[in-house]
Amino acid sequence: MSTSSHDVIAAAQRLQEQGQPYALVSVLRVQPPASARPGDKAVVTADGIASGWIGGGCAQPAVLKTVRQALADGRARMIRIAPSEEGQVRELDDVLEFGMACHSGGTIELFVDPVLPRARLVVIGDSPVAVSMAALAPRVGFDVCVVAHGADASRFVDAVEVVDTDDAAAVAERMAPGAFVVVATQGRRDVQGLRAALALDARTVWFVASARKAQVLRASLVEAGADAQAAAAIVAPAGQPIGAQTPEEIALSVLASVVATRRGAAVANPAVATQAPLDAAPMACAPTAVPRAQVSSAAAAARARLQARAAASSDAPVATPPIDAAAGSCCGGAVGDATGAPAAMAAPAAAACCGTEATPAPALATVPPPSCCGG
Repeated sequence: MSTSSHDVIAAAQRLQEQGQPYALVSVLRVQPPASARPGDKAVVTADGIASGWIGGGCAQPAVLKTVRQALADGRARMIRIAPSEEGQVRELDDVLEFGMACHSGGTIELFVDPVLPRARLVVIGDSPVAVSMAALAPRVGFDVCVVAHGADASRFVDAVEVVDTDDAAAVAERMAPGAFVVVATQGRRDVQGLRAALALDARTVWFVASARKAQVLRASLVEAGADAQAAAAIVAPAGQPIGAQTPEEIALSVLASVVATRRGAAVANPAVATQAPLDAAPMACAPTAVPRAQVSSAAAAARARLQARAAASSDAPVATPPIDAAAGSCCGGAVGDATGAPAAMAAPAAAACCGTEATPAPALATVPPPSCCGG
């Protein structure tokens, strides 16, 4: 029994139009006896075969299990179904082999290729950031729907849909759950936008606003009857800390967080954490107190290395700058930097670059975390 390629392609197109994930399963090799032939294919959803033919009943349980895994992680797989102890599964290089105690005794190899719908991004608001988000997101694989009271569709030419309302009930009726949502109202109908976002049963909601403003509006939502857990899950400030200033840069920053969340990457929320340094050592503007003996030893070693390099390159003596251990901090330069600034000068400089008041040099000598100054 077989189904024409035309029927399989038509079934795949229907599922894609409906936004339903599926996998295209193709027969690669067959060792008779088997009912499938190389080139046979089927469209398979998480519920079973929608169209096509890839073999009899023995093959289908293994195929369905593999399709579900592929739809969950988006990775293609090659599988082999061969006579063996039933239920046995082995990994052979890049092939996953399923043992099946079928009477036919044949072997079949198949390629399972998941086809996932484009991710959906709902942008709430008609601010300059919202306009930039709607223009940029389709270029990285998102279908964008814009939701805003009085929205002008001509400003969102790349959006697949523009909804001229931010009423929570009306928005929830029109939108399927599971989208990513960015609220970029920027002072215009913020509360209505957040209510609409919470009504969408979104995967994640970002709010383009300061942490203080977001805290106030979260409390207002909860007082008005919103779910406290859902309100607390709103991510604000939105975006990655890239120093964004223009609407386009802010949109890029927020979209970076959306993409990272979609791909399952760890994202630092600038509201609660700073970006980790390269060596994952804790970085803070406040210097870390270290016993003076330990610092003195490090300073002596640094001076020795400078003298050794000078001796190797020239016979002339080289004056090494004085090294004051208290000068080092994550913002004021590493211990033994070329300035040789005394502690009384280095401590205010370190404080100023962090946006804090200068404080007197601590009693204990300090050194920075190893990575915060590029070391």
